[in-house]
Amino acid sequence: MLNIRFKEKTNTWPAFVDLFSNLVIILIFLLIVFVFLWTTTSVFNKNTGAKTVADLKKINEEQAQKISQMTADEEEAKRLLILARNELENLESNNTQLTNELQEVDISVNELISDYETKVAELTKQLNQMSLEKQKTIELEQERKELQNQMAEQRASLIEQLTKLQAALDEAETKANEKDIQYVEMSNKLNKALADKVAELNNMSQYQSEFYKSIKTALGSDNYVQPDGDRFIISSDILFSSGSYKLSAEGKNQLRLIANVIKGLENKIPSDVDWIIRVDGHTDKKQVVPGTKAYKNNMELSLLRANAVAEELAKDGVSKRRLVPSGFGDLHPVVLGTDSESLQKNRRIELQLTNR
Repeated sequence: MLNIRFKEKTNTWPAFVDLFSNLVIILIFLLIVFVFLWTTTSVFNKNTGAKTVADLKKINEEQAQKISQMTADEEEAKRLLILARNELENLESNNTQLTNELQEVDISVNELISDYETKVAELTKQLNQMSLEKQKTIELEQERKELQNQMAEQRASLIEQLTKLQAALDEAETKANEKDIQYVEMSNKLNKALADKVAELNNMSQYQSEFYKSIKTALGSDNYVQPDGDRFIISSDILFSSGSYKLSAEGKNQLRLIANVIKGLENKIPSDVDWIIRVDGHTDKKQVVPGTKAYKNNMELSLLRANAVAEELAKDGVSKRRLVPSGFGDLHPVVLGTDSESLQKNRRIELQLTNR
């Protein structure tokens, strides 16, 4: 910080002028006394009196000239001192004015320095902010470049995938055109096969009706054998004892009657109709007694019973290739109850005449 100060000097010129004047007066006085004493002494000296008086006159004249010159010098000195005093006063006035101006300048400089420091602090803050923003801009630019590179890679990958997809579509279109031709051929074949199948089913329906009617006639009004749509249901209770897959004597008699009907049907159904008798075994929901060695669950029991029925029918003369046994366990009950009557209805063997 600029700080200018001037020391004020004490004005000693007026006091010096007074002192100089007094010294001159005292000097003149001493000279007069000296001259007087010397003159007196010389006058009263008889030998040298005249000469002394002449010398004294000469000296007196010289002293008068000197005094006159000294007076003139004193006046000149006073004049010069007055001029110097005026100059000093002017200098002091100018000095005071300059001091005031310098003080004002000092205040202005202090204000300028304060403003400068404030602006420097503000500019430093702005520079720091700009530095942070520049760093952030650099980071954002780096992120932009990374994203641009990723987008370029993804674009190249997508172009490659699109190229592959287009090639696959072209290949698929070619294959589709080929398959359209195959589809038309297969459709024609399928329509012909469906027509043949419908005709076969119509014929089978005729034989099914005759088959069920013949069985019903052969078995009479036995409550253990009941028709159900396109199948006959034979209660397992007439064929097997509880938990067994060995046919009872009554069950074998019932199956012999059914076998006679099937054998008669074999002679009636044309040889070009591929028909079978499905033998489906079903059980109730009662679990197998633990420790049973012959089978582990109801599924195995139902299959064993279906096999026993098929084998018995084969013994009675039915062709084995017409018999297809299968077991379903308790998966397809005819009723959902858990009472004894419902359980008895679910224990059954189903016979169905159908095509293979």
